Amino acid sequence: MLSFNSTILQFAQQGEKTGWTYLLIPAAIASKLNPGVKKSFRVKGRLDDFKVEKLALIPMGKGDFILTVNAAIRKGIGKRKGATVKVQLELDHSPILPPTELLECLQDEPEALTYFNSLPQGHRNYFTKWIESAKTEPTKTKRIALVIKTMVRKMDFGAMLREERDERRMMGR
Repeated sequence: MLSFNSTILQFAQQGEKTGWTYLLIPAAIASKLNPGVKKSFRVKGRLDDFKVEKLALIPMGKGDFILTVNAAIRKGIGKRKGATVKVQLELDHSPILPPTELLECLQDEPEALTYFNSLPQGHRNYFTKWIESAKTEPTKTKRIALVIKTMVRKMDFGAMLREERDERRMMGR
């Protein structure tokens, strides 16, 4: 496990990353975690004494990566932008498993289950992470229903999100 200190930073105007809070993982450290890899990969470990897992390091170019520090992590470590954090990280090889509720619903829709299982693991992970990121049970339930509908229609994650966005626009929300 690699240990180092890092300062919590926040993007100003940075396209889709505007406002994100993150830790910079310099190329020298990232290359020790996962040598030669230039694309996103998952890590686990500790930020101060707060345990983290299944977090993605996102490439920023020139071998540097960022580790996003969401509100739950900031609360867990009790720190904000500008604070120094003791970082301990290692590769996280644990599988990303779909929520039990999604699997149960897919069992009721064999066509949806077949399509879901035909997707590459990375694509199934998009759906899984999106469902798991729901902050409330009603939101999680709504997302599961939308994923089932999406699987029946043989759509990918991006198409689902675009269609959902377009429907919200048409309804004036």
